This record gives sequence, structure tokens and C-alpha cells, in this order.
Amino acid sequence: MFNYLRPAALMLLLLTLATGVVYPALVTLVAQTVFAEQANGSLIKNSQGDAVGSSLIGQSFSDPRYFWSRPSATANYPYNAAASGGSNLGPTNPALSEAVAARIRALKDADPGNHLPIPVDLVTASASGLDPHISPAAAQYQVQRIAKLRKIDESKLRELIAAHGEGRQWGVLGEQRVNVLQLNLALRNLD
Repeated sequence: MFNYLRPAALMLLLLTLATGVVYPALVTLVAQTVFAEQANGSLIKNSQGDAVGSSLIGQSFSDPRYFWSRPSATANYPYNAAASGGSNLGPTNPALSEAVAARIRALKDADPGNHLPIPVDLVTASASGLDPHISPAAAQYQVQRIAKLRKIDESKLRELIAAHGEGRQWGVLGEQRVNVLQLNLALRNLD
């Protein structure tokens, strides 16, 4: 009987060390060496060097003096990474139509003089509910409101959007986009 237990215990110990200690330590070492920024959360820091968010997880902005993010479908608390997921409401669901109509009203109430078409990403949530980006069109839509409230020239805001735009990944994947947190930090630095 002991002839069978000894090799089994030895294998358990070796596999525990290999998969529970050596492999995680090796992966952590490679990640911290080769992909340090990503391994540490892709943090965005303000001008004082304090972490204010991640470039991978959106934040809710409701102050009309700032660019607004894409709506979040996460439960109870916007951009709750613990509750990532879409609303799962289909295009014919009345709840989705009501939510979109309420978001359109909020945008129009915040900027009644703006008669441009509202970009779809300002009124619909992403599949994850955590998207940190908006389209350049969504950022441009908000320029008039922000310029008026901050008493700043619209062309300066358009330059800011262009400077913080991100292209397609590897030139082919995805769409052009703007990270809202980075854009708002740059906007704050204009003050």
C-alpha cells in the first residue's frame, strides 16, 4: 500500500510546486518584464502622477463641462467592472427604446442649440458596459456644449480631440476612437 502512496504524494507535491508556484512566478516575471504597463492595469495618471483610472475601463462623466462617456449597461453603478455585461435588451424591446429616448433628451437638454445628428454611441451601451472610448463623431458632437460652458474656442477642442484620437488596431481592426478619460484629463489641463 505504501508503495502506491509514496509516488502519489511525491507527484502531488511536484505538481503543486510546478503549477502553483513555479508557473505563476514565471508568468508574473515575464508579464512584469515585457508587458509591465498592461500587467499593472493600464493605469492613466493625472499631472500629479496619481492613478485616476484605466485606459481599459470607462468612467461615468455627467458634468456638462466635460466630454461624456458612452452609457454603461452595468447594474446599479455605471462602469462597475464586477458587473460587466450588456443590457441584453433586443432592438424591439420597449425598455431599450425608453432608455435611448431618455439619453437623447438628456443630451438635448444639456445642449439645446445643438441640432447635429446624435451619434449612436452616445445613446447606446457597449456589449461589456465598460467601454472607455467614444467615436470621434461623438466627441465632436459635444464640442459646442463644452466650448460654450468653458468659454473656450471650438477649434481648440477639435485639436484636442484629434490629438487624443486612436486609430484602428494594426491599421485594420476596430474603428477610430477617443479615450474619454484621457480627453477629459487633457481638457482639465487647459484650465
